[in-house]
Amino acid sequence: MLAVAQFRYSADNLAYLVYGPQSAMAVDGGAVDEIGRFLAEQGLALFYVVNTHRHYDHTAGNEFLLQHYPAQHIGCRDLADMGKIFLDNEPILIYPTPGHSDDSLCFHLGNVLISGDTLFNGTIGNCFSGRSDLFYQSIKKLMALPPETIIYAGHDYVKDSIYFARQLEPDNPYLNRFLQNYDSEHVYSTLADEFRINPYLRFNDEKIIAILKNEGLPYATEWERWQSLMTF
Repeated sequence: MLAVAQFRYSADNLAYLVYGPQSAMAVDGGAVDEIGRFLAEQGLALFYVVNTHRHYDHTAGNEFLLQHYPAQHIGCRDLADMGKIFLDNEPILIYPTPGHSDDSLCFHLGNVLISGDTLFNGTIGNCFSGRSDLFYQSIKKLMALPPETIIYAGHDYVKDSIYFARQLEPDNPYLNRFLQNYDSEHVYSTLADEFRINPYLRFNDEKIIAILKNEGLPYATEWERWQSLMTF
């Protein structure tokens, strides 16, 4: 069975190692020193270097890792075409999730989703691609995963996300509960959490619909509700 280790770097970026008994894969591996120590302590060989998308804050560690370890870099386009890779004979599913960027990907292994800048803990990424329609389809794809799926995002935006959600929905009791359990050393949520705290996944929730109606925003269809939420 594969496991996942999380590492912070820069102001709020989150890097990951997916690893099995022998091998590891760095995802957005900007925390190069911490990753190196973990590999040495666990006796792991770095086999792959990959990214959730090609924005520089996520690819900054690639060059160092590829210079210091006999690892293979696989680009986002190739990963999207592959749809699946194996590490220590265990599968890692790859989902193209365009929206934040055209080349955004998520990695799904066991009950873990490494979601990059597509889905954060409590919010979603900016739609830098300009394709709100594709972003909507990507979020719908992730919403279909099991509710116990653990969401490991590309940044720690939890406090800002909860602050915004609280402004939008001050009577939501789940927001304070989630924030009380927040740990900056291990940042995650479950998909079930997201359906309680993340307004961008709750466009069919009656409370969110009422907010859109009160704001005078279109709300008649799911697509209209998604577009209206994207204006906040």
